[in-house]
Amino acid sequence: MQGRANGPERIETLLCQHPSVFRLKSRNGSYHMLSQHARSIPWQFRWQRGSGPAVRASLSRAGYPVAKRLLDVFISLALLIFLAPLMLAVAIAIRLDSSGPVIYVQRRGGRDGRLFNFYKFRSMSNGHDHTQEHRKFAEAYINGWTTDHQRTEDGVVIYKPATNGHTVTRVGRWLRSTSLDELPQLFNVLKGDMSLVGPRPSMDYEVAMYTEWQRQRLSVLPGLTGWAQINGRSRLAFDEIVRLDLEYIARRSLLWDLGIFLATIPVPLRAQDAG
Repeated sequence: MQGRANGPERIETLLCQHPSVFRLKSRNGSYHMLSQHARSIPWQFRWQRGSGPAVRASLSRAGYPVAKRLLDVFISLALLIFLAPLMLAVAIAIRLDSSGPVIYVQRRGGRDGRLFNFYKFRSMSNGHDHTQEHRKFAEAYINGWTTDHQRTEDGVVIYKPATNGHTVTRVGRWLRSTSLDELPQLFNVLKGDMSLVGPRPSMDYEVAMYTEWQRQRLSVLPGLTGWAQINGRSRLAFDEIVRLDLEYIARRSLLWDLGIFLATIPVPLRAQDAG
């Protein structure tokens, strides 16, 4: 794919423009700033020189991870309290609709590929193991091969593995179309496994299929929503998602995080690109 050939070169420029700094050294009155991405992306190790104002701007950026974490805790806790009645109603509906647990736990890859337990409301029939089906889909999707996909009533391609009526429950179809099945991930955010905004986490076996370029999206905490989620979501090929994720990593800021989070709200309400 053309995107794969050109992706790393394009993203290198973006990442090297990122103002975040994790180390400062002075020599003869000048400052040397090393992008924080050099930790996780060795081939992008590059020094930048700057004067006093640039250093002050970079130091102000150093508070971004702390501010982001505080925002994650505050908003996720507030939403868990506010949405508690809705989440209880969803849990009851799941139990009445089909047997099995209310919460479905998956192993997903987080920052730097660290695995964590990822929570969702169960939307599939209990006891149905669709892992092998999904592995085949994931391998084709990540590598850009032709994959089975779904189409909306408007003919829009949605990249999701094919399912049948015996797999997804009646309540599950509604949960998926509205993305309400994702609400338990607020607990992941509260625990620190995820952030409100970031690249969406992949299954453990999907991470193992990544190329070196694709693995760069693992350099930050995964998110409940992200730049790709409001720019196509399931309509995007995987390399398109990676390019958007790396663009977010290069430009991220607290204000942009808030903008992405607020822009996400109407997407599930319209059941847009959910598949």
